[in-house]
Amino acid sequence: MNITSSTSAIAFSGLQAAQTRLQASAHNVANSQTEGFRPLQVDQSTQSGGGVSTQVERSSQPSPGLEGDVVAQLQAKNAFLANLSVFKTNDAMLGTLLNAQA
Repeated sequence: MNITSSTSAIAFSGLQAAQTRLQASAHNVANSQTEGFRPLQVDQSTQSGGGVSTQVERSSQPSPGLEGDVVAQLQAKNAFLANLSVFKTNDAMLGTLLNAQA
């Protein structure tokens, strides 16, 4: 198993999950004033080999308000930044390993 590749794959799945959460939240905010609107919910689960997967569903309840979506956007931003940091660290480690082998 290539640790560098699996680290990148895990971080990439985290970036995708954060993007899905941000898109769902943006959709909810944009449509929050629509009569009878039911917001999107994102369910996130772990994958057996590492990383996460997401599933988007329509809520059975009307939107409770924008506060939850603002929090979801902040969480998505922080998750995105954390996973981006993993990519940067992984890249730096790979560069160090390649330089050491040369």
